[in-house]
Amino acid sequence: MNIVLGCLGPCLLATAVVEVPAFGAEQISFVNGALEFSLPIEDLELYAKQGKITDKFAFYAKRINPQQRALLRDILLKRLEVNSTNVAQFTYSPIGVKFLELLGQVLQTQSGQNGFYALRAACILAAGDAQGLTILNMLRKFPNDSIRIDVNRSFRMTTEMAQLLKQREAIIGKILQQTNAEATFASQIDFSSKPDLSLLGAFTWQKETLTLNDRNRNRVFPADIYLPQTQSKGRTKQSAPVIVISHGLASDRNTFAYLAQHLASHGFAVAVLEHADNAQRFQQFFAGFDKLPQPTEFINRPLDVTYLLDELQRRSQSEPAWQGRLNLTHVGVIGQSMGGYTALAVAGAELNFEQLRADCGQLKPNDIFLNLSLLVQCRATELPSLTYKLQDKRVKAVIAINPVSSIFGSRGLSEIQVPVMLVASQGDIFAPAVPEQILPFTQLTNLHKYLVLVEKGTHFSMLSQSVTNSGLPVLPPELNGLEPALAKRYLKVLSVVFAKTYVANQPEYQSYLSASYAKAITQAPLNLSLVQLLTTTQLAPALNASHLKP
Repeated sequence: MNIVLGCLGPCLLATAVVEVPAFGAEQISFVNGALEFSLPIEDLELYAKQGKITDKFAFYAKRINPQQRALLRDILLKRLEVNSTNVAQFTYSPIGVKFLELLGQVLQTQSGQNGFYALRAACILAAGDAQGLTILNMLRKFPNDSIRIDVNRSFRMTTEMAQLLKQREAIIGKILQQTNAEATFASQIDFSSKPDLSLLGAFTWQKETLTLNDRNRNRVFPADIYLPQTQSKGRTKQSAPVIVISHGLASDRNTFAYLAQHLASHGFAVAVLEHADNAQRFQQFFAGFDKLPQPTEFINRPLDVTYLLDELQRRSQSEPAWQGRLNLTHVGVIGQSMGGYTALAVAGAELNFEQLRADCGQLKPNDIFLNLSLLVQCRATELPSLTYKLQDKRVKAVIAINPVSSIFGSRGLSEIQVPVMLVASQGDIFAPAVPEQILPFTQLTNLHKYLVLVEKGTHFSMLSQSVTNSGLPVLPPELNGLEPALAKRYLKVLSVVFAKTYVANQPEYQSYLSASYAKAITQAPLNLSLVQLLTTTQLAPALNASHLKP
């Protein structure tokens, strides 16, 4: 995703300066009807490196405030830690091609043609240069005299983006109002006298790694099993409820090892599987030795969960060491990002190809810039339009963290009839909160549903920092989010109370699933909110002027 941000930079830059619409190799050119204006790239470079505003640049600089000018300098000079192989692999992949085609509608060649090929060349050349992939260097490598952007199109884009960001804040404001209302009317419980569920529980655990081989799909994948230990004459006798954890794209089973250990300490048997779209696969891709995972991952990921549960059931029935250790009649699934999609799919959500093809067929550049997950989700349109049976009836409850869920649409999500918790992060730019979690929450029809919002959280706030990402492009530090230890603490607590309530069937924990408990444990800067009731009627004032209507 760092490469996406790098190639997205020119458009972000154009957004920052609002009326300034374009940048070119030797000059910045923009067109407004019959009028055409330009700015030499040297003037922009002088401003970025020295803060000097030349006479020509002053025409543009006076149109933005000091904060925007400071942001502009930072964007122009920020170096992204990727190499030319990384960039070439991405920009020649189906996702990269689609991204550059959309970006090329805005950043055009001097003759007014889509800037796709020029942008690809500029990104690759800049990444291979000693100065690295900065916006200024990429502009220098652009193989035209100038980059051309239509002023009217640029203005419409920046206006729409500003409007949608404003609507996002209005929607989040409604959620905060609702959580305050729910907390006010809830029965008052002194949670300070309750156990601190962020602490490890009373169980020790044993870890075992399995290698699973699904010959029907020609698919081999590992899973780590964390088994809680209840000693009875030296042997484990208690049957433990089961939780499956599914990681996100370009991650691995170590990402949520901390969560698996925490749940195991509270008496759950936790199975953390590793899908084929893991970190190792992406390392090989960016090194030039492999292709991106195929759209069939949308089908194979949920089937991985089912195969894992089948294997655990087989071992429980046939192997003495496993007999009596697992309760597979009530299973919970927790997933993040694409793992969140996986959790929703095994819970019963159905792919809505009709809506997906309609949405993806009319994508505009702004759609991608405001929701990068569409680059991934729209690849599912390459799948045959069949009815895929992905639900596993053993799954009785799911937590989806920053899930990608537009792929289901309201019709697909309404098929879920088990308890669901959706976790959203306000600062998530990859699977943004409004289209991927907040609106989908209003489309769930089952009664036992919860929406959790982490203010100032990001897509990566709850991921373990111990994951080895050697060989992958490095994300800018700001994308990792503030106070990751606090974000992980929230997830540990919420996972325990949700799993205790709906997987272990211990209703005494349900009081924790409330707005008042969220307020009791919240800490700045990552304030936590939880709502159970939120409707499109409540959100209507913010949605009426938007294409985000459900």
